Amino acid sequence: MQCNAKLCANLLELYSHISAVALQSTLLKAATSMLAAEIEQNKREREDALNERVPPLNLSGLSAKELQTLCRELHQKIDVVDEERYDISVKVAKNEKEITELRGKMKRPALKRVKISADAMLGALLGSRVKESVDFKANLKTVKKEEEKKEEVTDWKKLFDAGQ
Repeated sequence: MQCNAKLCANLLELYSHISAVALQSTLLKAATSMLAAEIEQNKREREDALNERVPPLNLSGLSAKELQTLCRELHQKIDVVDEERYDISVKVAKNEKEITELRGKMKRPALKRVKISADAMLGALLGSRVKESVDFKANLKTVKKEEEKKEEVTDWKKLFDAGQ
């Protein structure tokens, strides 16, 4: 049983005047009772499923021979189930062994740089929530180049040429 958002919001509004500790203890009590009810329901469902699959035995009025044949049939069914359980456990052990072997063999590939625009990245991350494109370049500071540096470079070149 999971607490949905509306129920949690209603509980928080209802218990807004109670301290956080009291709220926590109340929620724990509610969760404990819900868990107990869920466990009880699971037990009932299990018993119902078992009663459907395995009907109760009627042993009254059966002779010794009939009881012996019934026991033989039950033993055969038990043997079939044990064989299936063993086969499944062997398959599980084999798969677990393969998984551990594959984990050792796996190597992380080298990551490659991918060029993607800002709009495409936002679209991939946020999905259809983005309605407008965001221009990140518009938010950048503009830097004005100073004319003085160009003059200094030209003066330096003049000095260098004059020195030769």
